[in-house]
Amino acid sequence: QVQLVESGGGLVQAGGSLRVSCAASGRAFLSSYALGWFRQAPGKGREFVAAITWSGSKSYGDSVKGRFTITRDNAKNTVTLQMNSLKPEDTAVYYCAAGPIRSVIYVLSSLEYNNWGQGTQVTVSS
Repeated sequence: QVQLVESGGGLVQAGGSLRVSCAASGRAFLSSYALGWFRQAPGKGREFVAAITWSGSKSYGDSVKGRFTITRDNAKNTVTLQMNSLKPEDTAVYYCAAGPIRSVIYVLSSLEYNNWGQGTQVTVSS
């Protein structure tokens, strides 16, 4: 079992930047695990934001491409989402997720992840 703890988030004006991070613990190593970010806005379903495999392959949701960047530090078991040019529609609870996903083609589905953080709120004002 993997425990995930998010940090960061908060309130920012449109056009601004924010960073959210996630620390993973509880497993000796996370090789073969992908780390990802999903978000959920009020009244909407969970949306894929970005993910990165152990080997560093990345995938982004269409709505965040070119604005968000995901990175991970395998030595520290952390994943970070740098969010730039934020828009009001980026407002949501952001969830960190981990799953035994080796190929980047499978990282888009929330069903592939078996560990979730508690979520952190990101609010973008217009």
